[in-house]
Amino acid sequence: MILGIGTDLCNIERIERTLDRFGDRFRNRVFTEVEQRKAERRADTAGTYAKRWAAKEACSKALGTGLRMGIAWKDMGVANIRSGQPVMHLTGWAADRLAAMTPAGHKAVIHVTLTDDHPWAQAFVVIEARPLA
Repeated sequence: MILGIGTDLCNIERIERTLDRFGDRFRNRVFTEVEQRKAERRADTAGTYAKRWAAKEACSKALGTGLRMGIAWKDMGVANIRSGQPVMHLTGWAADRLAAMTPAGHKAVIHVTLTDDHPWAQAFVVIEARPLA
């Protein structure tokens, strides 16, 4: 059963300008340490940040909140498993919201996909509820 779907399109150049203007203040407010380490190792640092920004926006939409109802940027984080596949980790209010929207007897699974084609980065997030047994 699908609990939520979200998508976002982000301009990489806008993120690059924001990084140039606000630097660590922006990075530390929006991105987890894992996300920052990943982006700073990449040749396309701004593109990597832009994809993660888009994933956070898409996730907040899939949760049915947008970035309003108490959700914080760092409550949603994108990491990569060994194969390179992106995975979304939720903490704080985002994790609470996910738990509240997940029906009893089910486990929530978050699917995330990221792509970029300069100057755009895009993310899709689908939240699925799978029966436990």
